[in-house]
Amino acid sequence: MKAGVITGDTAWNLLRFAKAKGFAIPAFNCTSSSVCNAVLEAGAKLGRPVMIQFSEGGAAFFAGKALPNDKGKLQASVLGACAGAHYVRAVAPAYGIPVIVHSDHCAKKLLPWFDGMLEADVEYFKTHGEPLFSSHMLDLSEEPHDENVQLCAEYLKKMAPLGLILEMEIGITGGVEDGVDNSGAAKDKLYSTTSDVQLVWDTLSPISDKFTIAAAFGNVHGVYKPGNVQLQPDLLDSFQKHLQAKVGYEKPFFFVFHGGSGSEKSDINKAVSYGVVKMNVDTDTQWAYWEGLLKFYKAKSGYLQGQIGNPEGEDKPNKSYYDPRKWVRESEISMRDRVIEGCKDLRNI
Repeated sequence: MKAGVITGDTAWNLLRFAKAKGFAIPAFNCTSSSVCNAVLEAGAKLGRPVMIQFSEGGAAFFAGKALPNDKGKLQASVLGACAGAHYVRAVAPAYGIPVIVHSDHCAKKLLPWFDGMLEADVEYFKTHGEPLFSSHMLDLSEEPHDENVQLCAEYLKKMAPLGLILEMEIGITGGVEDGVDNSGAAKDKLYSTTSDVQLVWDTLSPISDKFTIAAAFGNVHGVYKPGNVQLQPDLLDSFQKHLQAKVGYEKPFFFVFHGGSGSEKSDINKAVSYGVVKMNVDTDTQWAYWEGLLKFYKAKSGYLQGQIGNPEGEDKPNKSYYDPRKWVRESEISMRDRVIEGCKDLRNI
């Protein structure tokens, strides 16, 4: 498998291989080239594939918070996601690993962002024979289930000729992420049903095999004390066995695990064994990035109170300490190590 961004059948075969071999690939939300580099460095250290994904808000930040991002256009979010994808395409081959580039949660109100990225995929395909991104996520889980699935089908019809993978969500992932607050969601919405996943299969599989399902099994965004989140990964097993009886082969579904930060290792292991091929990690890596800077500041605080003057003397310069390349690098190293841990949790080693 080539180094760099992979798409189409190559990307899909990687997910098929992951499911067959009992591992999953973590997907990390990235908001800058520095964060992307931390993920790529971790993958290179392990010699394993990784996923880099951009949320709508994270993409706008990538482009620059000063840029206009009007409702109905979301032009900064489109620009930032595409810039991020181009950046990863430019540098990923040097890291020597396969990389999937993905866009994260896109609610109905954010469809202009999705449309803009899809337009960029079409233009890139005309020149290069492959889309700019590897995959995109539609998160229409707040809409009625029938509407969610039908709208996903409409988009999958546009994506299939480009070889794009669609990730869709059913049920609700609790907690708060990227400005979407589901902390008050009804508990029954946190758990998908057999009929939910059956409708997705019946509707999408005739269009393309390249789709994954973020089914709800109690997932919650963020990190909580152990015991506060009641995951039921065995639900995924029941969904697989239900469809297996109809199609005649094992684990037909490709599942995605949302709200992975802070999850019990035993729940992660079960979910992967039941066909989870991707798990999102964001909250834990945000903390790791910050903690790298925090530790650096605590260790070097005497050198970071002014441009001149430190414990070695009043006239001693401090440029080598406050140079962004110094403290940003500490953040990257800390996040890199957390990315490696995420890969190990998912047996992506």
